Amino acid sequence: RRAVRRHRAAVGLATDGDADRLGVLDGQGRFVNQLQTFALLAYYLLEVRGLRGPIVKSVTTTGMVQRLGELYGVPVHETGVGFKHLGPKMRDTDAIIAGEESGGYAFRGHLPERDGILSALYFLDLMARRRKDAADLVAELFRKVGPHYYDRVDVEMSAQERTRVESRLPELQPDSIAGLRVTGIDVTDGLRFKLEDGAWALIRLSGTEPLMRIYTEVPREELVARVLSEVRELTGV
Repeated sequence: RRAVRRHRAAVGLATDGDADRLGVLDGQGRFVNQLQTFALLAYYLLEVRGLRGPIVKSVTTTGMVQRLGELYGVPVHETGVGFKHLGPKMRDTDAIIAGEESGGYAFRGHLPERDGILSALYFLDLMARRRKDAADLVAELFRKVGPHYYDRVDVEMSAQERTRVESRLPELQPDSIAGLRVTGIDVTDGLRFKLEDGAWALIRLSGTEPLMRIYTEVPREELVARVLSEVRELTGV
């Protein structure tokens, strides 16, 4: 962030240690979250490069790609979390892109596995072809698919609390969350509440850490904290 501001850069790009994930900062040093990045990369392939083909997403990532699928007439397939699920589905469907909430994206014609360096190059090409910085691209995306706001909380739990939550989850059937009507429930990987206006909230217990993760994506920024809080209350933790 300091480097972006100091050098007055148009964008900041970073990968993790093995370069399979990408993080993006706009020219003001503000984080472009991984859901926005995934949707922008899908938009780049569909709109800028004119590709057509399925999109594969994990249950924890953005509904914006669902909307892009509708707009461009391509199917969107959903899997559990991790490229152990996304990769095979990408191969089976010949998808143009696959992505997950942790910032990993894969592309047709390359590898059915995450590549942070190629993701960064595609993001730069999107900026160059649209002649816009990252913040303006997010605004363009929102004009196309509507505003979407996301956040996640990680809740540490004891083994006893985890057992209690696991037994409680099947019983959770609220009519609404933060004033948004619950329109469906999905248990592909965790417990996801489908909400009106394309919003959603997901409860997922980590398989590797003593954590409960709660995710949400909603059309209004002020709803994010409310949804996360109310979903946590439902779990009793």
